[in-house]
Amino acid sequence: MHVTSRFDGQTVEDARRSLASHLKSASIASAELDARLLVGEALGLDLTGMIARASRRLTPDEARRIEQFAARRLAGEPVARILGVKEFWGLSLQLSPATLVPRPDTETVVELALELGRSELGIQPRRILDVGTGSGAILLALLSEWREATGVGTDISPAALQTAQANAGRLGFASRAVFVACDYTAALSGTFDLIVSNPPYIRSTDIEELEPEVRDYDPRAALDGGADGLDAYRRIVADSARLLAPGGALIVEAGCGQSGPISQLIAASGLMPVSPPKADLAGIPRAVASRKPSR
Repeated sequence: MHVTSRFDGQTVEDARRSLASHLKSASIASAELDARLLVGEALGLDLTGMIARASRRLTPDEARRIEQFAARRLAGEPVARILGVKEFWGLSLQLSPATLVPRPDTETVVELALELGRSELGIQPRRILDVGTGSGAILLALLSEWREATGVGTDISPAALQTAQANAGRLGFASRAVFVACDYTAALSGTFDLIVSNPPYIRSTDIEELEPEVRDYDPRAALDGGADGLDAYRRIVADSARLLAPGGALIVEAGCGQSGPISQLIAASGLMPVSPPKADLAGIPRAVASRKPSR
């Protein structure tokens, strides 16, 4: 039995406009973009295809798919979760319930790594470690820039590592990326030229205050940084002092107001700060870098 949809009988363009209006009424700031992405996904059309077929009327099945996507978005589910993919550093990454949705703020880690490579420090890593890799976003972005590098991604979640491995394979990096299930770096030995991480950094008591799109859909273990939000940094900084090659660099993403405390942890570990923290588009110091002395 066919269930009537509000999009029944509409054209492709009517459906996009109608969905955008519904999303705006729910105070969703990205309503126009969300509507285009969701209608495109429901119809299997990119932007060019939607424009070319703007006047075509929807089939009942298409109208129903759009209705289902609309209900999920209006319930607060992020578009990236509905689509199952998210672009990061120009790479299309598959997601799973075990992974965070990569966010533009995290690209500052990649940007700072490349800036250090162009600076007098001249960091050109041959071996990269991404701690808590999730979907593999940071590691795969760096491998796309440094074509001679290889990398290791760790995560405590085997399901997250399956997603990262799938992304590496789809993007052509399977031969250059290895994924290891362990708590931070517990299973690792040897040395790395660059260690990167976007660790859990939300204070435990603040998680319930997060936006529903994050609180209700991102994995709690990837958010919860402990009582002061710094638990993961204590582990990562200490482990980096052990695992970095002489002259190697550590770059971590920081939460709002955390760059100072992280810098103190770095100083206490024997690592050296190498540049001011790099700010995101909102002006928040977001990427913190340090280096192991050459001798």
